[in-house]
Amino acid sequence: MESDSSMDDDEAIALSLTGDLSAYEVLVTRYSALAHRTATMLGAGDEAEDVVQEAFVKAFRHLSSFRRDSPFRPWLLRIVANETHNLTRSRGRRSDLTARLGATAAVTSPDDPEGAAVATDRRARLLRAVRALPERERQAVVCRYFLQLSEAETAQVLDWPLGTVKSSTHRGLARLREEVGRDLG
Repeated sequence: MESDSSMDDDEAIALSLTGDLSAYEVLVTRYSALAHRTATMLGAGDEAEDVVQEAFVKAFRHLSSFRRDSPFRPWLLRIVANETHNLTRSRGRRSDLTARLGATAAVTSPDDPEGAAVATDRRARLLRAVRALPERERQAVVCRYFLQLSEAETAQVLDWPLGTVKSSTHRGLARLREEVGRDLG
């Protein structure tokens, strides 16, 4: 097998389809952190690791149905999103998005404790506002701005029409501007 860093997704998928588990491991390694962030931000919380593991197992099982002319990342993230949705629906509650995002958010300079406190407070307010958004708007905003997916990738991940992504993102951002502006104003 080639070096992991030089193997692109298409090559790893082709080799995985022949039963090469080392090639699939390249994909798992490449996308695990992103898949975990996605599951966490979409509501899996402490169960994100389980969601990601199940998503990779399902992706491997259904790799033969993957359209080779499409990018792998959004296809995988759609599986992660579906698994997360199944989890949150079955447990009937949202996980604590704020705690997870707060733990992974960047911290300002230790030389500026006042600035760090203000930034932490603003970040906490923003995350509370994101968490309070209606489900569809929250999913759209998380995919677009926290995961930095394009509108097309977000549509693919969430299995929504592109127009729904655009309108849900727009409504979510408008609510956030109103809420965060009121809190911080």
